[in-house]
Amino acid sequence: MSAAATELPVPGFYREEHAANWDHRFDAAALAAAAAAWRERHAIAPATADRRRIELLLVDCQKDFCLPEGALYVGGRSGRGALEDTDRIVRFLYRNLHRFTGVTATLDTHHPFQIFFADFWVDAGGRPLAPWREVTADQVRRGEARPDPALAPFLAGGDAEWLRSQALDYCERLEAAGKYRLYLWPPHCLAGGDGHALVGAVQQARLFHSWCRRAPAHLVVKGEAALTENYSALQPEVLVAHDGRGLGLPNHELIERLLGCDAVVIAGQAASHCVKATVEDLLVEARRRDPAFVSKIWLLEDGMSAVAVPDPSRPGAFLADFTVEAERALAGFEAAGARRIRSTELLPES
Repeated sequence: MSAAATELPVPGFYREEHAANWDHRFDAAALAAAAAAWRERHAIAPATADRRRIELLLVDCQKDFCLPEGALYVGGRSGRGALEDTDRIVRFLYRNLHRFTGVTATLDTHHPFQIFFADFWVDAGGRPLAPWREVTADQVRRGEARPDPALAPFLAGGDAEWLRSQALDYCERLEAAGKYRLYLWPPHCLAGGDGHALVGAVQQARLFHSWCRRAPAHLVVKGEAALTENYSALQPEVLVAHDGRGLGLPNHELIERLLGCDAVVIAGQAASHCVKATVEDLLVEARRRDPAFVSKIWLLEDGMSAVAVPDPSRPGAFLADFTVEAERALAGFEAAGARRIRSTELLPES
């Protein structure tokens, strides 16, 4: 077995409980010094020396998604989904530190009034809508769901009718695409808040990699556009408004960087939403520009979970459960040529 195929030990400072700790902290200067010593001890070359570039793309490993205290915890049906995923992701990164050329972490980033938040909407009587529900184009046409007119001054230049027309057009475009209908979530990953931050154990591991491999620690912010969703790390769901105005732009820098790699390993939250949308868009780009790249997309299947929100009023039931959608998506990606791997395996040699 080649040296590149061997795994490194997990550093002694990491503990499983760190992955579940909302307040996990570390001394950055001490971590940088530990990385330098680790690099020397294990003769780890700088990332610029890699003959084969492997990128680890961590999708939305943020506190609001990955910890039970978070606003939109991705517990899966077991209730421990993202907690266990984080531990596996972190160990996987440490063990393969010398093989990952780069690590990119995305940050779902939101503000109080966005089209996928319940507070954006009111019913026919002007009452706010509740989260954990769909809004359909037909409901918007009938006035059963409409953007709160009070938001028009800062979302539509004061034109409440333009905002209503845009909301209708948006729902129509989503439904015409056949992927899903607009779904309303509770507020999560609000910019500047604790829940927006990466889980401490993930932040520690990505910085340790950066200092150890002398490589940049890429962060990708997504999701700030008010009038379109941005599940995918590569682009918003809808790019243009009903009157031709731009709603958002693809992340060309990230697309080019990923397609320039020899392999991209993808993990994070949630398998049913942001991971799923990211892989879908990456597959589209690969098929369009280099069909052979599809086989270079490796999905860390035990490093992601589906959204499954328990119903507190009905034991064993869920307010929302997207497990089937996640499983169907993974099977479809594999059928398309992407590769499913597990954190306990050695990274493939080819």
